[in-house]
Amino acid sequence: MKKYSWLIVFTFLLFSFFSVVIIGGAQDDDFAFYAYNSTPVTDWDPSVEFSNGIVSLNNVYETLLRYDPLEDKIIKVLATDYTTSDDGLTWTFSLRKGVKFHDGTDFNAEAVKFSVERTINMNMGASFIWEPVDKVNVIDDYTVEFKLKYPAPLDLICSSGYAAFIMSPTAVKSHPDGWLTEGHEAGTGPYMLESYQEERQEVRLTWFKDYWGGWEGNHFKKAVIKGVTEAVTRHLLIEKGDVDITIELPYEDIASLQDNKNVNVLVGPSFQNLLLFFNTQKEPLNNKLIRQALSYAFPYQDVVSYCLEGYGRQGRGPVPYGLWGHSEELFQYQYDLDKAKQLLEKAGYPNGGFKLLLTYMSGDEAERKMAELFKAKLAALNIDLEIRGMPWDSQWALARDNNLDKRQDIFVMYWWPDVCTPKSWLYSNFYSEEEPFFNLCYYSNKEFDSLIDKGSEESGVDRDEAAKTYIKAQEILVEDAPAVFIYDKKNVFFLSKSLKGFKDNPAYPNVVFFYEVYREK
Repeated sequence: MKKYSWLIVFTFLLFSFFSVVIIGGAQDDDFAFYAYNSTPVTDWDPSVEFSNGIVSLNNVYETLLRYDPLEDKIIKVLATDYTTSDDGLTWTFSLRKGVKFHDGTDFNAEAVKFSVERTINMNMGASFIWEPVDKVNVIDDYTVEFKLKYPAPLDLICSSGYAAFIMSPTAVKSHPDGWLTEGHEAGTGPYMLESYQEERQEVRLTWFKDYWGGWEGNHFKKAVIKGVTEAVTRHLLIEKGDVDITIELPYEDIASLQDNKNVNVLVGPSFQNLLLFFNTQKEPLNNKLIRQALSYAFPYQDVVSYCLEGYGRQGRGPVPYGLWGHSEELFQYQYDLDKAKQLLEKAGYPNGGFKLLLTYMSGDEAERKMAELFKAKLAALNIDLEIRGMPWDSQWALARDNNLDKRQDIFVMYWWPDVCTPKSWLYSNFYSEEEPFFNLCYYSNKEFDSLIDKGSEESGVDRDEAAKTYIKAQEILVEDAPAVFIYDKKNVFFLSKSLKGFKDNPAYPNVVFFYEVYREK
């Protein structure tokens, strides 16, 4: 009882703290507040950021195009039109006139060339999306041409939520290297970065008066994205009306919030899935038989029922349901403890007898519950699973530690697309790389790599053939079992009743485009 009373007091104080720091409050017509579930940015450099910063950078920077996968439609942003040659190797874009960067300079074809080439040359983050590009040519001030090495879906690449941002050449060149990473920006978006307080995990945005879209009508002039890792705090904030939007609340909270007259619960499709990566470089998980055994020991249906409450489905390979390249025919492991025991014995571990460390993102109740269920099943095999919740950046840093012995045995992570193609999952998570970035199972298979290269080249001319190639690659993954493909989840957003205009776009997961939403007056 004493412990429970302390928790109530702590939650009240924490909730009061957040209420105080929300300047303007969620009912201010000019102010929007997003309680995000993690760090709202990991790197302010748009050529580098390849993580949670998707929610921040997409309000400050813009891309040539934007993609709506629900309608399979390309939306023109900084480009007003584009054409493709018959052989698919030349793409020509007409650019929007009258666009200003936040530093007051003009957006033009030179800025597009500079931005794309800078991202390619830095070779960081999601720069690989530009791999098909051979040359970027400036035809005139408002026409830019891309020459490709092989046919590729450049319209989707130019729509990416990562690495496709256009930045001011003047701003970047006039400052030393690292200036953007330090917390500066050079975009054309409707909002400028007003401040970033890393220790408070708080991004503050303010309107860009010269934004090309104009400010007529109802738009927020200011917005805050704050990392609030504790689910109970996010629940209280949306319930009380102190924030406009939040995500990733426990699924058992949904019913009560659906009954709350001050909250709208929006449920929709997503391309997010939960993956469990095995450390394939570390004993005993460097043995494929052990990985297969653990794949059979995973309680898939229990996790979907208990952790998701029906808001998702068991994964079938890494490519999520609803995206081309997903196959319902792909083999998927099912819970089978007898099969797991047979494989352990074959691998030389008839009685289990080893310990594994699993890390997940602290504050994510679905991940925590999943880990607890897995721990219980592994205990029946005499395998001790240590579960450790960690902040995202700490968990990721551990997985990339130079001391290989320090890295966790099992890394749990959601994945969402950079470009809406199967390559986003297959390349980023499983393609061989010398230094780990998001291949956090440290998997390397030359046959798999060659299939990904082949599928990438096919995708620009024959999507059906590319899908077949990507499915072959997934068959290799399922056999090698470097990861458990746990579930494909639905998106659930919790919105204040007064917030209008929000439309979830699964190509930009968890992103709130603040310019498009408004307060009902």
